[in-house]
Amino acid sequence: MDQKPDFSRGRFKVNLLLDTHILLWWLADDPRLPGRARKWIAQEAQSLFVSVVSLWEISIKAGKGKLRADLAAIHKQIEHGDYTYLPVEPAHVLRLSRLPAHHADPFDRMLLAQAISEKLTLLTCDTPLRRYGESVLLA
Repeated sequence: MDQKPDFSRGRFKVNLLLDTHILLWWLADDPRLPGRARKWIAQEAQSLFVSVVSLWEISIKAGKGKLRADLAAIHKQIEHGDYTYLPVEPAHVLRLSRLPAHHADPFDRMLLAQAISEKLTLLTCDTPLRRYGESVLLA
């Protein structure tokens, strides 16, 4: 079963890969971001990672009118914040090809493949991703 980090005693530090919606909510100080996610990002994370896949997703959704976002401003916030960009590597694509088909969203699947490959924890509010186990932390 899922082994979740025990943040309650401040003994566990985790490297978080932020799902796209978590990133957007965090950067915008959006009230939809759960309080525990805020705490994990602000206080408990050892390192915060943002995938270029998230920028790609934002760009595509903004282009289709599904999302209002200033991609250049988001990039600037990431570059000037305490984040590490995660590029897409061949190993991530190979890992993606071996993922069970629990989730159909291609962006989420690539983020998950990156998290698994890099031994990161994907922070998300997307409940179906929980089926992938300990690489996912549900906010």
